Amino acid sequence: MSVLDRIERLRNVMEQQKIDCYIIPTDDYHHSEYVGDYFKFREYITGFTGSAGTVVFTKDKAGLWTDGRYFIQAEAQLKGSGIMLYKSGESDVPTIEEFLKSELKEGDVLGFDGRTVTYAQGKRYCHIADENGASLKYSLDFAQNIWKERPEMSMEPVFSLEDEYTGEKIGSKLERIREIMKENGCNAHVLSSLDDIAWLLNIRGNDIAYCPLVLSYAIVYNNSVELFADIRKFSDDIINLLAENQVKIYPYEDIYRKVSEMTSEDKLLLDSSIMNYSLYQSISKETVIVDKQNPEILMKSVKNETQAENLRKAHLKDAVAHTKFMYWLKKNIGRVEITELSASARLEGLRAEQEHFLGPSFGPISAYGEHGAIVHYSADEKSNVPLKEGKLFMTDTGGHYLEGSTDITRTVALGEVGNIEKEHFTLVARAMLHLANTVFLYGCSGANLDCIAREVFWKEGLNFNHGTGHGVGYLLNIHEGPINFRWKEGERPAPALEENMVITDEPGIYIEGSHGIRLENELLVRKTVKNEYGQFMNFEILTYVPIDLDAILPEKMSTEEKEMLNHYHKQVYEKVSPYLSAEERIWLKEYTRAVK
Repeated sequence: MSVLDRIERLRNVMEQQKIDCYIIPTDDYHHSEYVGDYFKFREYITGFTGSAGTVVFTKDKAGLWTDGRYFIQAEAQLKGSGIMLYKSGESDVPTIEEFLKSELKEGDVLGFDGRTVTYAQGKRYCHIADENGASLKYSLDFAQNIWKERPEMSMEPVFSLEDEYTGEKIGSKLERIREIMKENGCNAHVLSSLDDIAWLLNIRGNDIAYCPLVLSYAIVYNNSVELFADIRKFSDDIINLLAENQVKIYPYEDIYRKVSEMTSEDKLLLDSSIMNYSLYQSISKETVIVDKQNPEILMKSVKNETQAENLRKAHLKDAVAHTKFMYWLKKNIGRVEITELSASARLEGLRAEQEHFLGPSFGPISAYGEHGAIVHYSADEKSNVPLKEGKLFMTDTGGHYLEGSTDITRTVALGEVGNIEKEHFTLVARAMLHLANTVFLYGCSGANLDCIAREVFWKEGLNFNHGTGHGVGYLLNIHEGPINFRWKEGERPAPALEENMVITDEPGIYIEGSHGIRLENELLVRKTVKNEYGQFMNFEILTYVPIDLDAILPEKMSTEEKEMLNHYHKQVYEKVSPYLSAEERIWLKEYTRAVK
């Protein structure tokens, strides 16, 4: 069935159900960044495969909102569908809320599946409907009516993460959470965010694409925990381990009934910004709610020393695999056929050779030439192209290991590339190095530091439409809040950077129709000198893979920038070379040579 046929079927269902406007977000029931196949209704209806976006249908209009990472991709994939692309954040582009205000009329009905919309967002939709004299229906899962071949919900098995990887037992984490509950006068804490639950109970699974998480909800009480999940995924050993910590498993959907039965005796700690609208609306109106950011969010962002040491091991494994890939690519380009997909498969295969590799940590980006300008390009059989000399090739990939998760981007020159590509590559490398080598006082957030990387671009009248960095989870979500490098703060400003937080450093430049360049390392926040001026902080680089010297113009770099690059490459060689073959070591020595 074509996209046009699916849209027609959707509008038929809207007419039958007397719905004038229907919203389909990307989200699952837990506001996860990536979603399992069961939840990809927006992709099914629109044909747009990006990981972020919301589509809105009226009787005669359709629009899809997505961010700067996906503008080029969305334009291509929506062509001929009749769905208009709204570029979120661009000037003169209405937001979804503004669109609804202009489209909803008195007596209209606005609908969505409230399980896939956050409470905060659903509340805004409700307010707009009220203002326009429209009504709201939030129990409408039209996927059931239209998507006949919808996949089943995931049934992947759960596994427990051992103490040698977590660095903290379940009981200790529950004690910390209950202390915060006590401070807020709460006797229950409701969780719907999968990574928070996985972190708290030291469990992992495979229910979400690229994220080792378990579809679940949880309620933490003063002396027990109720976990709502499909018990068939849990082995007897894990059930017993959870029971030792007073954790009992209930059916997945029972969470809605459970919160509806709460009374005026209950006071709940929850985070409505990441709780779905239907769940929040199910909570008994007698119950007192303390609406704050989940305490797990900040706790899991600050890794302990066990995790920090494990992450160094994971990144070394990843560096070995990626360096071997870079060597293979440089040696074979122009000699054997290599495509975007085959190159991506080669890199994943080299990672799979490393001990404790569990799988990719996000959808791989393998982008040749002009495809590199599509920030989150995803190669498929239709778009796949062969790699040839004379252009740049970008890979943004990562892996999950028992020792932690990785995220690395490298852009490589295939043969000799043009001078403008080299100028842009050098610009990106300079920006990345500046941020990685900064020193700052404790109390700074990523918003304070983002301009250190961007200044290099701004001096040239250039910029990039994505954050410079994001937090990284420990065998959880590769994009993890609450920290980031963004010069524009969001609704909930990022906190100060704490020791042992992990954040990426990934500036880029994207020239539509020509090339894209991004370089990305992960950084571990560390303490350095403390004196009368305060606690100074810096970054320990976790990622050690060569920055392609074939694309560097040393004359465009300052003496300090060359020293930073040379120091980094010296460490790359020292750390990675012992794990390479003799030929690979000779090659690495050349590609980490000092730039004069």
